[in-house]
Amino acid sequence: MEISAQGRLEVRITPADVGKRVSVRRLSEPGAAREKFTDTVGVLTSWDHGVLMITQRGGTSVRFPESSLVAGKIVPAAPARRRGPAAGYEELARVTSRGWRPVESERLGEWELRAAGGYTRRANSVLPLGDPGRPLDAALAAVRRWYGERGLPAYVQTATGAEGTQELLGAELERRGWVREVSAEVWIGALAPLADRPEGADVVLAREADEAWLARYQRKGVSEVALRVLSGGPSVWFATVPGEPGGAPAAIGRCVVDGRWAGFAAVEVDPGRRRQGLATEVMAALARRALAEGASAGWLQMESDNEPARALYTGLGFSRHHAYHHFREPQEQPAHGPS
Repeated sequence: MEISAQGRLEVRITPADVGKRVSVRRLSEPGAAREKFTDTVGVLTSWDHGVLMITQRGGTSVRFPESSLVAGKIVPAAPARRRGPAAGYEELARVTSRGWRPVESERLGEWELRAAGGYTRRANSVLPLGDPGRPLDAALAAVRRWYGERGLPAYVQTATGAEGTQELLGAELERRGWVREVSAEVWIGALAPLADRPEGADVVLAREADEAWLARYQRKGVSEVALRVLSGGPSVWFATVPGEPGGAPAAIGRCVVDGRWAGFAAVEVDPGRRRQGLATEVMAALARRALAEGASAGWLQMESDNEPARALYTGLGFSRHHAYHHFREPQEQPAHGPS
């Protein structure tokens, strides 16, 4: 907190600081006999009509009246990572998008509209990197028309928690009635330590997902559109640990190599074979393949509440880089003018 020379807490932020990362202390129970304080760090995403909104790293928005504000100051962006690969948000956003390609895409200024018949939100949402080339309300109207023509709900993917992420856009979507449905996280890590693990289980790598691989994949009844998404990307590899003769594989995984990056996905293990290190074997085999193609860093995505996955990937040297969120269009267009 900001403390004056006289030892008093001071508010050093104003509405002009919207868009900056701040640290604030506020009364959590105004009017209580004994004062209780709450500290919050995040991006100041609005300060309107006496109410502040701060978007925290994980995407949660906190609103409170300015009358409860006790102290506040601007703080620098999160410190650079001390270990593992360095990466900016925009670089990762473009790499992860290329690693899970839609069937159809179109530009709206610097935004990319992506569609794949509804197969996963990632392939059926707007990636808003930069300026859409028109005011936000007009851009969102164009987004809704584009997805409506394809019989799909409109989603916009935004990110929080790293330098250059889109807390302000997320706040503007919320103001217009867009609903955040799903949040996930992007984790990154170095490939070499993973690839250096001793080889154990027999992991078979292939360029295509065969029937056996698809039999283990959790999304049952994979369509032709889904196969196109799974197979899309600069250099795609599918890993399989064979199971019982005639049965589904014991474990599978997918990797997309793109320059210095390798993206891991669809790492799944037979429930009866879990806690045997098979997921690690799959990851290590794919990492060795990616290193041979010139990659040095890895990325992966998981839903924020997937605790088993978090434990696994932490143990493999990965850590969280940022969170991303899918905002779905309002059921009915709210009456809202430009802001």
